Amino acid sequence: MKFTLSWLKDHLDTKASLPEIVDAMTMAGLEVEEVIDPSAALSQFSVARIVSAAQHPNADKLQVCQVDTKDGRKEIVCGALNARAGLVTAYAPIGAYIPGSGITLEPKPVRGVVSHGMLCSETEMQIADDAFGLRAGRFDAWKGRAAALGLAEDKARAEGGIMELPDEATVGQAMAALLGLDDPVIDFEVTPNRPDWLGVAGIARDLAAAGVGTLKAKPVIAVKGGFESPIAVATNDAEACPVFAATLIRGLKNGPSPAWLQDRLRAIGIKPRNILVDVTNYISYDRARPLHVYDAAKLEGTVRARMGREGESFKALDGQTYVVTPAMCVIADDSGVLGLGGVMGGEESGSSDATTEVLVESAWFDPNRTFKTGRATGITSDAQYRFARGVDPGFVVEGLHLAVSMILEMAGGEASKPMVAGAVPAPPKAVAFNPERVRTLAGLDVTPARSQAILEGLGFAVAGQGEAWTVTPPSWRRDVEGPADLVEEIARIEGFDKLPEAPPPRAAGLRPPAAGVAESRGRVARRALAAAGYQEAVTWSFLPEREAALFGLNQSQVALVKLANPIASDLDTMRPSALPNLLKAAQRNLDRGFGDARLFEVGPVYSGDGERDQRRTVSAVIQPRSARHWAGAEAVDVFAVKRDCLAVLEAVGAPVSALQSVVAETSWLHPGRGGAFKIGPKFVALFGELHPKTLAALDVSGPALAFEIDLDAIPAPRAKGRARPVFEKRDLMPLSRDFAFIVDEGKAAADLVSAALRADKTLIADVTLFDVYRGPGVPEGKKSLAIAVTLQPIEKTLTEGEIEAVSAKVIAAADKAVGGVLRG
Repeated sequence: MKFTLSWLKDHLDTKASLPEIVDAMTMAGLEVEEVIDPSAALSQFSVARIVSAAQHPNADKLQVCQVDTKDGRKEIVCGALNARAGLVTAYAPIGAYIPGSGITLEPKPVRGVVSHGMLCSETEMQIADDAFGLRAGRFDAWKGRAAALGLAEDKARAEGGIMELPDEATVGQAMAALLGLDDPVIDFEVTPNRPDWLGVAGIARDLAAAGVGTLKAKPVIAVKGGFESPIAVATNDAEACPVFAATLIRGLKNGPSPAWLQDRLRAIGIKPRNILVDVTNYISYDRARPLHVYDAAKLEGTVRARMGREGESFKALDGQTYVVTPAMCVIADDSGVLGLGGVMGGEESGSSDATTEVLVESAWFDPNRTFKTGRATGITSDAQYRFARGVDPGFVVEGLHLAVSMILEMAGGEASKPMVAGAVPAPPKAVAFNPERVRTLAGLDVTPARSQAILEGLGFAVAGQGEAWTVTPPSWRRDVEGPADLVEEIARIEGFDKLPEAPPPRAAGLRPPAAGVAESRGRVARRALAAAGYQEAVTWSFLPEREAALFGLNQSQVALVKLANPIASDLDTMRPSALPNLLKAAQRNLDRGFGDARLFEVGPVYSGDGERDQRRTVSAVIQPRSARHWAGAEAVDVFAVKRDCLAVLEAVGAPVSALQSVVAETSWLHPGRGGAFKIGPKFVALFGELHPKTLAALDVSGPALAFEIDLDAIPAPRAKGRARPVFEKRDLMPLSRDFAFIVDEGKAAADLVSAALRADKTLIADVTLFDVYRGPGVPEGKKSLAIAVTLQPIEKTLTEGEIEAVSAKVIAAADKAVGGVLRG
């Protein structure tokens, strides 16, 4: 939302400086984003008059001018064709920065004559019409002079012509003031609950309540009208459009709006069109009241607000054709749809410079329906932005009167009697309020008199006394629903900087709750992955449906959770996995030259299976892009990502020794280059290389590897006693025995390792796989798996017979688990 300082002062009588006003806005909750002061760049330029202009003694195309300036009479060398005695022009002193040429003036001789300043053109000051949007005709004198010279205006500028200002301009006057470029523009962010801030009058009201000035009373005078309108209005849906008001104006003459109105609109970035369009735009920004004007000659029968019908469509003012649905509120006459209520009007019924008879509309449209219509059509017009937030229903009729009076003043004509169909929505409900709540809830010591003054300054009606007040919010503050809202208003105006810094009281003996298992595991997983070289990312919990359909944590397809009201059309599904967003984040890094991304995220994923709709997971991706090096690069493959996955599982307390390694059958993993871990029937983790088709669907360059751990599937740790477990000192050296088994090609090595580890839980301390062999000596369809079994003696050194007995148990366990035969 933008407005100028002079515009604000139309509603606020204040002597506060611009910085004071900006500070007051910030403290009152109006977040100022930018202050644009066009006069700052012109602060060193002023009006000057050339007294005489003589030929330069050493140059044919230069003149030596005697110039009256704010600094007295100066001798200035000028090469402009139009420099002459009596000319009033722009002057820059020594030391001034010239934005058009990028130089700072110094007292240097020009062909032997020192120039004590510079006479400037529009281009050198960067104030051409297209740069600041100056009003057409501002430089009539300069244009006339260019014509007299037989030059086009742009050619005259190119030839080096200096500005030609009106003769009545005062020497020494600031150029910014003369050109009307001394009005700062303030741009601030409007919160969704404060649509009244979308009008300058609403901003002035809050600043007046904050003590910055006095709010100027600007009552709207009703236009009674002199005849009955031949065009009737109606509203057929009291929910979508409770009130619809209109006035017919005939005999007007449309054309350019007054200069002050054009300048005001240009200052905030709106291009002036004509009187009818400019008046509606002005009132929209001045009073937060959107309006619409129809060419009455193009209307047929009654103009009414109603719901859309199947098969209807219309061509909007933006030139696009939109299909109407029964969920949309439309404005229509007997011929069909004229526009979308509160969103955008139609091209066929729009006004033009030739329009002489108009119907001015002022209505109130349901915010939720207006928002959904804008979302469905993709239209983000100024009217839709305001109606979706909820404009003031109490200003419907007054806004109509204000628009009609301005049009009659600027374009002439005769107005009909105003027509009002429907009824204005009921005002907000009164709130019972105890002024002591300001102290107990906000910690501010504000007297009841001060609280009442603040509320009344903001437009609230206060009745009652003592601790029993009845506060009625104004029609433009429908966001106020309870005492806490009133406390916030008082604290906001009194000043958030006055809030006490003391921490809130804590009950005696209260201790913060201990972190739960899931929270603790998430914290541990973050540390483990950071130590392994991964970087944490935080991505959206939403993603497009087509990407969500590619992923699922479980082996079977999970049901997707679709959003009824997504924040964006491409974020319409809750993520069943964090991997798609992490992969796209890694690709964005790669696109910007940062390869070899290792990203992880700890957070929730969602499914619609009804049993576990939300699960907490640890997700990680690797997009290996190692730099070239003579010594080679470390290989990053499925075994590397499996290692990292197991490291995280061990860190969070998963029973790693009890994990079952199985083949991953999910579609997003590359066949044969991934796997899964289970504990009983539950899948705990998936890991492996991403399928090329999955990467292509995400527009991600391969190869890429990933793993995802379901923290909720890991059994909760058993409760531990306070006593520490007894430390078992091992005085005897461990010993190792190697075994090589012939197994079927399809048997998993993990099953062999797990079986050997369980063969003798007392003596076998560890089992590792150290070789996989296929080739001569091994039958076709078979492979050789070599494992190292570590035995840890407990009470005495093992005899050869005891070692052989354990070996026999390992061989038997391998035969039973995977059909392994000891290799000869």
